[in-house]
Amino acid sequence: MSVRMAPPLPLILLLMISGVSGYYWGWSVSYSPSHICALKDSTVIMRCTYTYPTGYKIKKVFWTKGPIKEGVELLDLSNDPEYSQRLQYLGDKQQNCTVRLSHVTLKDSHMYYFRFITDDPGGKWTGAPGVTLNVTDLQVESPKRVTEGDSVTLRCKSSCALTDRATFIWSRNSQPLTERRDRNNELLLQSVRREDSGRYSCAVDGHTHISPAVQLNVMYPPKSVSVSISPSGVIVEGDSVTLNCISDSNPPAEISWIKGGTIVGSGRIYNISKISSDGSGEYKCKSINEYGEKYSDNVTLNVMYPPKNVSVSISPSGVIVEGDSVTLNCISDSNPHAEISWIKGGTIVGSGRIFSISKISSDDSGEYKCKSINEYGEKYSDNVTLNIM
Repeated sequence: MSVRMAPPLPLILLLMISGVSGYYWGWSVSYSPSHICALKDSTVIMRCTYTYPTGYKIKKVFWTKGPIKEGVELLDLSNDPEYSQRLQYLGDKQQNCTVRLSHVTLKDSHMYYFRFITDDPGGKWTGAPGVTLNVTDLQVESPKRVTEGDSVTLRCKSSCALTDRATFIWSRNSQPLTERRDRNNELLLQSVRREDSGRYSCAVDGHTHISPAVQLNVMYPPKSVSVSISPSGVIVEGDSVTLNCISDSNPPAEISWIKGGTIVGSGRIYNISKISSDGSGEYKCKSINEYGEKYSDNVTLNVMYPPKNVSVSISPSGVIVEGDSVTLNCISDSNPHAEISWIKGGTIVGSGRIFSISKISSDDSGEYKCKSINEYGEKYSDNVTLNIM
């Protein structure tokens, strides 16, 4: 602070020109408080009072900011484009020098001073040291990775301790956490679940500034593991079939495919192009990450195909004598099961997988074959000869 007056005594004149701070023979400026920590985008009130000797009249009052340099004229902030729309003087030209600064930004962090000028050419005074204003934003401090079941504390941090009493509020994915408010700027999540994953931000109740969102990543082992099959209807030999392993886990799991007890593939998608009858069977997928593993239930691939490998067996297999009982068995591989008919020469003589002749006669000698048929195709066995002795 400095005062410049024109008193009659040379010694007094020397002291005043030298820039004495604080209170000097009736000249003073006081600030309450002298240090302010304010939240970005908020409004700050810098309370201030001043005194000066009787007999003087105030011609001009204004606020300025540091640094103060000798010989450099102090700038009236109300004329500064960065402040003119945001600064409002609430005081008077007697004792009150309070000012309001709205929508503060991080760039507003400075020391601010009140200056008044009297009607005497030497009666000028700047209240130094002034008000130190620190403007802070909010940042969420969170562990980068947590495991399901852990207890986690998130902190809403500022670069300085807010001057005004603050009530902190929290949100996840831009949704308020059931209007939760925490006075000690901490959010405690006990026994976190996968549903607690998300982007967390904090704010101070009654203020517009919101912290940048921070991702909370909850790790957990595979769960809800299942298999889907495409196409979902009837599968016919020659079709392309895709099995998809659906698994919920964090981090993503490694997938392997098992048919029976054998690993047959890996990756979330298992594709079988031109599936054959050998592709029928029970499949399941195994989902594993560093936190655990889980198997899906078995799913059955039931591949439809026409008859194949059709043949006839004869019992007894040796010499057949008139009067013996003879059984012909039609062996056929198909899905679904085929209908069987028996043909001797060009005549159908029976049906069913087993064709039995009791007390065979010489008339039964000849060539026999079976016909196997289902909705996907048909096939004949080779001829077999019954030679009756």
